[in-house]
Amino acid sequence: MEALIKMVADKTGISHDQAAMAVSTVVGFLKDKLPAGLGENLDSFVNDKDGHGGGFGDIAGKFGDIFKK
Repeated sequence: MEALIKMVADKTGISHDQAAMAVSTVVGFLKDKLPAGLGENLDSFVNDKDGHGGGFGDIAGKFGDIFKK
């Protein structure tokens, strides 16, 4: 999840701690709102095998490319 926190901090200009709180809040919200089965898998989506958020970074980058066009 660290990659996601860094991305939020870099893009918004807020501190790492503020970004961590924002990401944690959004991930918690999504886990509660997603259908059964998807919410439980959200942690593995935002974290790579080492818990650093590598999986999300790849997908977020692809979405970011869409919005640049």
